[in-house]
Amino acid sequence: MRTLLRTPMSERPAFERTAREMHPSAAVTRNVPRILDLTLRIGELLLASGEAAEDVEAAMLGIAHAYRLDRCEPQVTFTLIGISYQPSLVEPPVTADRVVRRRTSDYTRLDAVYALVADITAEQVTVNDAYRRLAAMRRNRHPYPAWFLALTTGLLAGAATFLVGGKIDDKAWLVFASAFVAAVLGDRLASALAKRRLPEFYQFVAAAMPAAASGIILSLNDWGLRGSVVITGGLFALLPGRALVAAVQDGLTGFYITAAARLLEVVYLVAGIVIGVMVILYLGVGFEANLRPDESLVGVNYPPVQMVAAMLLTLAFATLLQTDRRTLALVTVNSGIGWASYGALVYNAGVNPIAATGVAAGLVGLFGQLMARYRNGSALPYVTAAIGPLMPGSALYLGMLAFAQGHSSAGLVSVFRAAAIAMALAVGVNLGGEIARLFLKLPVGAERPSLYPVMPRRAAKRTRGF
Repeated sequence: MRTLLRTPMSERPAFERTAREMHPSAAVTRNVPRILDLTLRIGELLLASGEAAEDVEAAMLGIAHAYRLDRCEPQVTFTLIGISYQPSLVEPPVTADRVVRRRTSDYTRLDAVYALVADITAEQVTVNDAYRRLAAMRRNRHPYPAWFLALTTGLLAGAATFLVGGKIDDKAWLVFASAFVAAVLGDRLASALAKRRLPEFYQFVAAAMPAAASGIILSLNDWGLRGSVVITGGLFALLPGRALVAAVQDGLTGFYITAAARLLEVVYLVAGIVIGVMVILYLGVGFEANLRPDESLVGVNYPPVQMVAAMLLTLAFATLLQTDRRTLALVTVNSGIGWASYGALVYNAGVNPIAATGVAAGLVGLFGQLMARYRNGSALPYVTAAIGPLMPGSALYLGMLAFAQGHSSAGLVSVFRAAAIAMALAVGVNLGGEIARLFLKLPVGAERPSLYPVMPRRAAKRTRGF
């Protein structure tokens, strides 16, 4: 379906149908509005879960073809998805669209949607059965309760303190406990604002404040309790890695409007984090808090400790994304591969951290795509959480601290460094996935049927020189 999407409709090859399929029954004709509505509802769930626009369009096109609607053209933007079906050149087209108002982070539901799409495209599910399965997915509760997710948020922030601090001593556990409590308080504040229907921007502002306040409190003495590590650990629990990867992937595949909208969403969410932390940092600097930036710049000096912390951080992140329990082990292993590659490149080979981040993210994307092919599901559950340890939390914190202390030039350097790491991360993940798609064949038992002819992949036309 990717090949068909990247080919204009007028140039798409004719499908080989049987005599019965060439003359669909009246029931199928009457079902056209329902088929289009079902396609839109499935596309809405995929887009709301963070899938790339091209993957959403491919799924919608596959569903339409499975129900004998060949001349279809799906369109996906950040908040609106549509589909148009033209029965013939002399009949008027049928067009439907749907607005995406809510975005969720339930990868268990995403796997269920992928299983439904696979069964539909294999022509094993009728329209009515597909509606029933879709309704059951919407009714199902999340696999993890709210109180458990709140504790998992604290575990994520605590694991991040060992990742950026690297040490296990008598002070490390107090730092861990401080980050844990601050992250849980931030999560509860954000949930309270969400119940009041406040925008997500203000939720991120509130969620970032407890971690910054806890770091300031630990820094108001000479005990060396590493307050900067607490603040940096809190940032790891808030950085929008899922939206960033999806934005870059949409841009690289030519969906520029969706990519720009998603990137703007990332900018607003990061701005909320920055505002929440900066308010507390300004107060802390006014009270002469002893913030030491070098505490969160340990690098890869304690490989065993940081490896365990990275895998624990990924496990917590995957749980927050409502990943299926059977997938958690594979996600954690993929994270270990990425972090081990990053550590070997930086610590042993002396490679620049930005380049090392890109290579490690590429391996995460590659192995994530392999795992997704093995499980016949989406690659998001195997990739999004696995890149958590590579997120630029330290660089972003250093930039905010420099601004709070009045060092604008140093702050800009750190902010641009954080942006470069984030871009390398997203591009690496996308490149690894594309490499896997180039060299992997279809899964066993999913050979290409006659209505999907083998054809070369055509690149989009581009102007040159201007």
